Amino acid sequence: MSDEFGADLLTLVDEEGKEHEFEVLDVIDNDDGTFYALLPTFEDAQEKVEDEGTYYIFQSITENGEQELAEVEDDKLLDSLAAQFEAHFEDLYSDEGEAFEDK
Repeated sequence: MSDEFGADLLTLVDEEGKEHEFEVLDVIDNDDGTFYALLPTFEDAQEKVEDEGTYYIFQSITENGEQELAEVEDDKLLDSLAAQFEAHFEDLYSDEGEAFEDK
């Protein structure tokens, strides 16, 4: 039996009705709200290479009783969130590296 889990994927629909699929990298809950770090998924290998490492930060909002993800418009908040996500990513990847070194 495998202990592997698949990526958490989320499909967002833009204003033009076009669907975009993202992998959920991390979620931050704080006094300012709930924020998602999302990595786009691509079917075209060239698009993936061109966009390597780019992730997006969205805020969860409730509109008309439905949860939606919106762009973070406050630049100061966005910078703070990016720093928090980056620190968490660094912790995750440094822990993985240490785990491999211990084996």
